[in-house]
Amino acid sequence: MQHWDLIFVGGGLANGLIALRLRQQRPELRILILEAGARPGGNHTWSFHQDDLSAEQHRWLAPLVAYRWSGYDVRFPTRHRTLPGDYFSVTSERFAAVITQAMGDGLLTGVSATRVTPEAVTLDDGRTLTATAVIDGRGYRPSAHLIAGRQAFLGQQWRLRQPHGLTRPILMDATVDQRGGYRFVYTLPLSPTELLIEDTHYIDRATLDNTVLRQHIAEYAQQQGWMLDRLVREEQGSLPITLAGNARAFWNEAQDQPCSGLRAGLFHATTGYSLPQAVQLAEAISRQQDLSCAALFDLIQQTALHQWRKQRFFRLLNRMLFLAGRPDRRWQVMQRFYGLHDGLIARFYAGQLRLTDMARILMGKPPVPVGEALRAALNSSSRLRAFNNE
Repeated sequence: MQHWDLIFVGGGLANGLIALRLRQQRPELRILILEAGARPGGNHTWSFHQDDLSAEQHRWLAPLVAYRWSGYDVRFPTRHRTLPGDYFSVTSERFAAVITQAMGDGLLTGVSATRVTPEAVTLDDGRTLTATAVIDGRGYRPSAHLIAGRQAFLGQQWRLRQPHGLTRPILMDATVDQRGGYRFVYTLPLSPTELLIEDTHYIDRATLDNTVLRQHIAEYAQQQGWMLDRLVREEQGSLPITLAGNARAFWNEAQDQPCSGLRAGLFHATTGYSLPQAVQLAEAISRQQDLSCAALFDLIQQTALHQWRKQRFFRLLNRMLFLAGRPDRRWQVMQRFYGLHDGLIARFYAGQLRLTDMARILMGKPPVPVGEALRAALNSSSRLRAFNNE
């Protein structure tokens, strides 16, 4: 078949979820996923909190969930805390299995797109496929209209010689050496003797040395008393953390091309988590009757612009984190935040902060110099201008 209702370029999280939801809700549609790799999903782990999704969203996403824990821990130099609420992870292995089964012949792997337009895709073998609409989901696109820091990480999944003793994830252990920026170790207990350990850095630019990050993980495991035995796999990533920008100018660059996921700017501005917004977009597209490229572009653009307005406060917090005070003291901002009420923290992750929550977060003396905090909040920091020129 050369013509389709929808073609998805890239078989990552966002495009995979849209295709899966359309298969569930509108099986009559002719849809195709084009993936450059050997399988959809690549090599990633996507996580989310209980309150990030509605009950119905949890229901249809359930086949993709590989792990679920009750509660999670955070650790800072002067605060250790266990927070309530279930935490979930989707692995690339589970994702690939579910998407492959759902799509059948509507999935082509090992194919790269050399040209993408709103209604056609040219492949590296010279074929051109056409569709009523093409959705580009090939990852984040840097733009002169967005000022963003990075959450850069390297994760390793290890089998241990002895049980690790963890019963729930450690989302942030910031008791480690900060190494010139906000650094923490993220750990998921996958079985009694298996862990995913990620060395994570909030930095101005993703300029980390993977050899150094591997050494950090080995040192951290030794400090925790975990005896590493066999490396199962390794993953790495660099997520955008937005500080400021012009969202409409960003979308003008898209030139009417429907896109999804990080490429559409659909992610939590502070945490980088993208699964909840990918789920929301999948549901919105599955309800859309007009699947023309123009209608989809308008739907996705309006969804992204709504999220941009909604996340204004998060970008303010990001500026305070990145621009106010010394980089190796950024952990103080997060330590203070995790002293707040459980419900507020849950709403923060879900991107559903109330006005009273925002007031509570800003209340009192900030854990960074007041003058720098005000300049960061008002977009007048000289460091922001330097940041934008780099």
